[in-house]
Amino acid sequence: MAFKVAALLSTFTLIYLLAPLVFTSDIQTSYPISLLVYNSLTNQKNLTFNTDIAYRGILLGAMRKIQAATNKFRFKIKEDPNYGPFLVSVNGVAGNDAKHTYWELLVKPQNGTIIRPDVGVGCYIPNPYDTVILKFTKW
Repeated sequence: MAFKVAALLSTFTLIYLLAPLVFTSDIQTSYPISLLVYNSLTNQKNLTFNTDIAYRGILLGAMRKIQAATNKFRFKIKEDPNYGPFLVSVNGVAGNDAKHTYWELLVKPQNGTIIRPDVGVGCYIPNPYDTVILKFTKW
């Protein structure tokens, strides 16, 4: 009986010691993404920013991290009570209903196909090595 108790205790001890490594390693891992700011209506130079994002972190968090790290990227959002954060302006350029302009969110994953996510900056979860594109354009 003492042997069974000792074996059981060693098994539980091993699980207790290894659990943080097995169950939280993905959660603690961050990965790189890029953010491309592109104005399709002017000849303004594109800007690219690189950052790391937390595992399952949202784009808005990565954008805030970039904004805190450099003065070359500034953005403003407006909180919509139904849909969450709405991107209003990037580097002082704001969308305008009368001119039919807005900031479009696009993503270029590793496979190179550009997609239009069905969520905004507050909900989009970038994948590792995504290039997120903020494109100023017209509708």
